[in-house]
Amino acid sequence: MSRQVFEYGSPDRFVVGTVGMPGERTFFLQARQGSLLTSVALEKAQVSALAERVDELLNEVSGTRAEPDEIPETAPAALADAAPLDAPISEEFRVGAMALGWDDASRRVVIEAHAVSEEDEEIPDIADDGAEGPDTLRVWITPGYARAFADRARAVVSAGRPPCPFCSQPLDPQGHICPRANGYRRRE
Repeated sequence: MSRQVFEYGSPDRFVVGTVGMPGERTFFLQARQGSLLTSVALEKAQVSALAERVDELLNEVSGTRAEPDEIPETAPAALADAAPLDAPISEEFRVGAMALGWDDASRRVVIEAHAVSEEDEEIPDIADDGAEGPDTLRVWITPGYARAFADRARAVVSAGRPPCPFCSQPLDPQGHICPRANGYRRRE
């Protein structure tokens, strides 16, 4: 089957969002440019890692290759996006691997999300559009938009179930079996 690359060089919107109740949420990366809309599913841990890595990348570029004031320390308030995901949400693929980079030519952050691969396919290099490889969502965003994306991603992750104060695992409304309580059910 031929590889699909969903490419957004200057998206109108690029966000993380969820569908479902806490404890049963599905996380999505969603890009929209004009009437084109792409949604890919991923894990909560992937969202958290992506937000952290985006900020790390921006901090590194700011200290080494960026022009003065090119990369904001915090997200510009005008770029904050608290709206729900755009409908319809149609999952193109489930994310298996991600790549992140800085494009010196466009002065933008490049984020790639690659589909889970059933074969032992190699993950392509950033911006590699070869016919072989996993389906890919590729998005270029400005540094300010990248900061706002990371802020929203952290907010979406933290909006789930609160962590147990003893073991840090998510608490269900009925409590949970806490490993720090030797298998007894804790109710908070």
